[in-house]
Amino acid sequence: MHVVFLGLSITSSWGNGHATTYRGLVRELERLGHDVLFLERDVPWYAAHRDTRGALPGRTELYSSLEDLRARFTSEVQRADLVVVGSYVPQGVEVGGWVQRTARGVTAFYDIDTPVTLAKLGRGDFEYLSPALVPGYRLYLSFTGGPTLQRIERELGSPAARPLYCSCDPELYAPRDGDVRWDLGYLGTYSDDRQPVLERLMLDAAEAWPEGRFVVAGPRYPEGVSWPPNVERMQHLAPPEHAAFYTAQRFTLNVTRADMVRAGYSPSVRLFEAAACGVPIISDDWEGLGTFFTPGRELFVSHGAEQTLRYLRELSEAERQEVGRRARERVLGGHTAAHRARTLEGYAREVASGRAP
Repeated sequence: MHVVFLGLSITSSWGNGHATTYRGLVRELERLGHDVLFLERDVPWYAAHRDTRGALPGRTELYSSLEDLRARFTSEVQRADLVVVGSYVPQGVEVGGWVQRTARGVTAFYDIDTPVTLAKLGRGDFEYLSPALVPGYRLYLSFTGGPTLQRIERELGSPAARPLYCSCDPELYAPRDGDVRWDLGYLGTYSDDRQPVLERLMLDAAEAWPEGRFVVAGPRYPEGVSWPPNVERMQHLAPPEHAAFYTAQRFTLNVTRADMVRAGYSPSVRLFEAAACGVPIISDDWEGLGTFFTPGRELFVSHGAEQTLRYLRELSEAERQEVGRRARERVLGGHTAAHRARTLEGYAREVASGRAP
């Protein structure tokens, strides 16, 4: 197939989880023999934080405006077998309308932010998707599974809403030798809804255990956040640095955005990445978590600082390592970029043949 993606970013992971998802997916589609073009709006904040080392997979082109996109890439979209528009694409409603009018192959919307998208639509915020566009995409690919998929079909009129969860790139995320520096770490961009959970599960634990070593890495944290003295702060880490960061922790923390907790069945990419590194995960709880990892066997669930500290201080080293090993096996068996590429390939071929995927 000739595949065209119009996504938020593949060149920079600064402040977003889209880039690593697209890099792995594009690379694996290429390995399956497909020709892939990725189109990205050139914006200053990503231009200042390009974080790729070496060539990107596929072909990547930057465009400066909607007019530039139409002028230079209409023929690419017309001849594509599959055109995928991602969530949070600048002027996404206009881009989506143009794609639906122009493409002759299968069109798809790839929602890397499904619960956020549905909440925005519910309050009339059509930043990158409008209800009128949904029926025109022959596929609605969602980071969220479960009952949300039926809602997208029933309420928004999607012909086929299907899960295409996030994944990990096992070439980047794998166990590494090195010194363990922290008892518990967290990697994530600041958000208002995640911060109270971070405080409850990690910062309160750090306050209660001054001898413990903690770290939080990620951009956009406001100056007013109160960090306990035993919590180290790091700014943005590029994806090539993630594996070393994870493997320098005894445990890593997963915190889920409030909209995704309400929807359920919305695994964070950090879950799969950390698990692929063999690092035991302590996660907040949400419906559907057990679909991806078995609590108590492949990760740990915490509801507060006291429970977090029990894991950190009472689990044996052998049990800690065994949970990390099981989680890595689970990811490599079903949650890599190669798995997602084959899933997308199957969906597109079934839709093109007139069947529901």
